[in-house]
Amino acid sequence: MSKEISFSQIKSYKESFYSQPSHLISQRAVMKNGILASSENQQSTVINNPVFSIDLDTGKVANQKQSGRCWMFAALNTFRHHIEHTFEIKDFELSQNFTFFWDKFEKANYFYENILATAVEPLESRKVAFLLQTPQQDGGQWDMLVAIIQKYGIVPKSVMPETFSSSQSRDLNTFLNKKLRKDAITLRSLVEKEASEEEINQTKASMLQEIYNLLATSLGTPPTNFDFSYVDTDGNYQLKRNLTPQLFYDEFVGRNLSDYVSVINAPTADKPYNELYTVEMLGNVVGGKEVRHLNVDIDTFKNLAIDQLKMGEAVWYGCDVGQSSTRDSGIMATDIYSVEETLDIDYSMTKAERLDYGESLMTHAMVLTGVDLVEGKPTKWKVENSWGDKVGSKGYFVMSDDWLNEYTYQIVVNKRYLSEELLAIVEADKATVLAPWDPMGALA
Repeated sequence: MSKEISFSQIKSYKESFYSQPSHLISQRAVMKNGILASSENQQSTVINNPVFSIDLDTGKVANQKQSGRCWMFAALNTFRHHIEHTFEIKDFELSQNFTFFWDKFEKANYFYENILATAVEPLESRKVAFLLQTPQQDGGQWDMLVAIIQKYGIVPKSVMPETFSSSQSRDLNTFLNKKLRKDAITLRSLVEKEASEEEINQTKASMLQEIYNLLATSLGTPPTNFDFSYVDTDGNYQLKRNLTPQLFYDEFVGRNLSDYVSVINAPTADKPYNELYTVEMLGNVVGGKEVRHLNVDIDTFKNLAIDQLKMGEAVWYGCDVGQSSTRDSGIMATDIYSVEETLDIDYSMTKAERLDYGESLMTHAMVLTGVDLVEGKPTKWKVENSWGDKVGSKGYFVMSDDWLNEYTYQIVVNKRYLSEELLAIVEADKATVLAPWDPMGALA
């Protein structure tokens, strides 16, 4: 039975608050400076100094600005590192706008297909409500970018530079989602009146033309052929003529993206370790690479990342960046703030409990570019962010190993680093399908 709060209870709570001097100390600090500033632990900054036993030279950081393209920036940054070192190009970037365009275009088609697949379900069904809540967004997964690159390739940033809407995507998302919801009404109505497959396909094709027009107006038209010129670090002028985005990828990156595996650490009861998972209705390219996650224990998870770093290759990774981290100094550490002491509240939860109860999930993707190993064990990690060079140490963050244990959920590694047992699981390709709203379906 419900019970209201009485005024006698409130009086008791107030008396209890004032009876403890520590509450008054915290009250003065927090009212003046806020919760986090009053709780910051400077010793954590001292411990997490930016010195690493393995430290890859990855150059200047990029800046996603006011957009949610971190997953895209992080993946393209791993390719950029390779290009800069192999071809001796300084301060080079790949076009995030190019992949952004095609991701938006493919997500629209993916949404239409899901709307048609659920058209007989009522609007109040959880799946339909899930689709309509956010028809598309900036975020994504590693495998989704692989699907884009495998279909469309990539281009240098100089060939398709940023626009206002790529760097500040809020308005584009507003009007794109407005159109997608309107189109959902039309498609569901066609199914309800038992329209022919031909009529539905023609209607959808017309909708996609309007989507293309909206994207081309906002982001520019993606190139199909282009010339690429640059001056290498020795001062030599280089020119490549008549490239396509696919040829550019093959010549300048050349990695077989099928060799890379998404590995997660999700210690929840519904996801046993050493099994493969996928997520229903998660993707962008219809018929493209499906999102797949191999779930492993945290020690295996970290050792895979270390193995790849030791071989000189950075690691794409996904985490909950807003948890216990500072933006300006770029410290991600479980003890950077002592909020529990300031507020006298116990916030402790296990990693599994945070996932199960909605307290945490993957919100951001970055790149691991270094690690500090002491007696063979990691103590802290170097992180390349995509928020420009005004935060952290010229855009690089330091992540404590404890923070990685608690708030990092995904890495992408070459399958050569997997054990025979794990490789067999990946190659068997038998994935358990998770619900669309599962936390492992979160988009960075």
